[in-house]
Amino acid sequence: MPLSEEPRGAYVPRKRLFIGLLAGGSAVILVLAFLLWWVPSVGLRSIHPLLPVLLGIVLGIVCLLIVLGLSLLVLTLLSGKDLFFSQRLRGIVIKYLFPAIIAVGRVVGIDRDSLQQSFIALNNQLVRSKSLRVPPEKALILLPHCIQLFDCAIKITGDVNKCVRCGRCDISGLSALAQSRGIDIAVATGGTLARKIIVEKRPRFILAVACERDLTSGIRDAYPLPVIGILNRRPEGPCINTRILLAEVERALDEHVISGRP
Repeated sequence: MPLSEEPRGAYVPRKRLFIGLLAGGSAVILVLAFLLWWVPSVGLRSIHPLLPVLLGIVLGIVCLLIVLGLSLLVLTLLSGKDLFFSQRLRGIVIKYLFPAIIAVGRVVGIDRDSLQQSFIALNNQLVRSKSLRVPPEKALILLPHCIQLFDCAIKITGDVNKCVRCGRCDISGLSALAQSRGIDIAVATGGTLARKIIVEKRPRFILAVACERDLTSGIRDAYPLPVIGILNRRPEGPCINTRILLAEVERALDEHVISGRP
C-alpha cells in the first residue's frame, strides 16, 4: 500500500480545524498587537518621541515570529517533510498552543473531541515529517485495557503474552503482529502505568492506541518522544470492548519501524 493512502475503513481526523483555529487566534493576536502599539503611542510620544517606535519594533518582532511560526507549521504539513525546527514546532504545539486552542474552542462552542482529534492528526503529521525509522527493539505499541474483551477471564495487563489468541477481540491480532515484528507491546490502565512502561522500555518510537482524551494526554506526557496516535473504535461505547483497525497499526509500523522480517 502506498504510504500516501489510508487503509480502507480508517478514520482520518482532520488537521484543518486545529490549524484554522490557530490561524484565527494568530490574527486576533496581530490585531491586539497593533492596538497595543497604536493606543499608547500618543501618550508615549509625550514622554519621548522614540518610545512609540521602540514599542512598535518589539511588537513587530513578536508578530513576525507568530506569522513565521504558523507559516512554517503549515509548510511542514503540506510538504510532509522535516523543515527547519519541526521538532521545536511540535513542542510548541504540544506545550502551549494546544491548551490555548482548547480554550478558544470552548469559547466558540467547538466540541472538545473534535479539537483533540485534530490535534492528534497534526501531531501525527509532524512525527511523520521526520521520516523516523527505528529498529524493532526500540519501538513500543501501547494499548488501552478496553481493547480486551470485557468478560475475558485472562487479564493481560502487565503481560500481553498471556493472551491465548482466541480471536474474540483485537488483542489477538495486535499481539501476533507485534511478535512477528519483534516489537514490544504493552497494555496500560491509565496514564501513570503508561509512563511507568515507557520509563522501563525506553523506546525511541511509540505507537499508541486510545480514545481522544487519553491519546492527547499521552502525546503531551511522552514529549519529546515521537508518538503516533491511532484512535480506537467504540461500537459499544467508551471504555468497553473497543476495536482497532489492524491495517492502521501495520501502516504506522511500516513507516517508522525497520522491518525485522526476512
